[in-house]
Amino acid sequence: MTDAGPSTTRWRRGAVRLLALAARPVRKSQGRGGTVIEAYRGYGTSEEIFLIGRVFRQSHPDRQVSPNAIRANLRNIVRRIRRRKVTGASVTARFGRAEVSVVTDRDGYFRVHLRAHSVPSSNSAWHPVSLTLDGEPPVNVLGQVYIPPATCRFVVISDIDDTIMHTGVANKLKMLWRLFVADADSRVAFPGAAALCQAFHVGVTGAEANPMLYVSRAPWGIYDMLGEFFQQHEIPVGPVLFLREWGLSWRHPLPRKAEDHKHQLISHMLSLYRDLPFVLIGDSGQHDPEVYAKIVSDHPGRVLAVYVRNVSRDAGRIGEIEHLAASIATAGSSLVLAADSMAIAKHAVRLGLIAPDRLGAVLGEQSAVDDNQMVGETRRLGGSTTAATSQKVESGELASVLEDAADRPLNVIIEAADRGRPGTKDYVRDKQDKSPT
Repeated sequence: MTDAGPSTTRWRRGAVRLLALAARPVRKSQGRGGTVIEAYRGYGTSEEIFLIGRVFRQSHPDRQVSPNAIRANLRNIVRRIRRRKVTGASVTARFGRAEVSVVTDRDGYFRVHLRAHSVPSSNSAWHPVSLTLDGEPPVNVLGQVYIPPATCRFVVISDIDDTIMHTGVANKLKMLWRLFVADADSRVAFPGAAALCQAFHVGVTGAEANPMLYVSRAPWGIYDMLGEFFQQHEIPVGPVLFLREWGLSWRHPLPRKAEDHKHQLISHMLSLYRDLPFVLIGDSGQHDPEVYAKIVSDHPGRVLAVYVRNVSRDAGRIGEIEHLAASIATAGSSLVLAADSMAIAKHAVRLGLIAPDRLGAVLGEQSAVDDNQMVGETRRLGGSTTAATSQKVESGELASVLEDAADRPLNVIIEAADRGRPGTKDYVRDKQDKSPT
């Protein structure tokens, strides 16, 4: 008998790791009957906070299970899948001197929106929220909300799927494999993504603590695993604005639809953090160009820059990217279609969003992941004014550039030559003052 080849061994090892990870309980049972309160990281301001969580029951897992104990891990997976949601349960949230009671929905989720009387003192931008599940005995846990400190200068909203990590979100099995089986040093995160997120978070001064808000179409069930991925790659943690309950069952094996969720969430963030400018990060493979184009058009002057990873080679996406570019040019903002993280980093340095000394970390991370990683060629497309830039896009120049670059990495920057350095709140207020009502 011949030994299994390296590929077979890797797949077998990966399958065992995936099995062990999937078998692990989400949370240690806190109450009678295996009751668990799972609180997801929330966000807010000095006036109000938002937090989502879930209440469910889970059977006690087999303890001290070896990663190779396939049978015991399978039993634990069954226990995890059979978690029993707790509907209609009352949860009380306390933040400082304010409190509110909410009830879990049909999937066991609860949503806290609490008007804050005062923000408890803290040495961090993260603040604790006390959560109590009413019962005998009551179950108590602590959640966390992120409140931007006075030092922050802008807000970053980034997609996760195929933007920070290469998930292949359209293929769920491939997504799970890449998320949870690949080794820590594998090419899961896009090269330079972690260092880039760190640079945005700390800003030019190194201590801005700019909010990093993340969006994903994946289910809430992988929340813990996303947290591990972020920690593994040293990506700044932040509130995950939207995961969802896929609502899978034998009768309904496909995820429930979630129409316009990203547009609604970003609009809500713009309203909540009304004194701060925004940076949007996404990719060209899903619907980010369509969503971001509408956001920029609906909120002129609020978006400093849009960074889109050009991961799609589909000619059908060029039209949506053109529409996004035209909207951004008209609004006087900037768009970078990026084949690599360095293009985003360099542009962000020029806008005064991140410090120049962060470029080395981004480039170093790219090189560490792939010695053959090449920084793509960069082209600029723009006129002397926003109107002239819009005209260039609408005349087909951008489409021509993208079609020519279909088989090679290319970074494209779309902005007017009179584009200023918008890295301050005052810039945004000035843009809003000049925008049409």
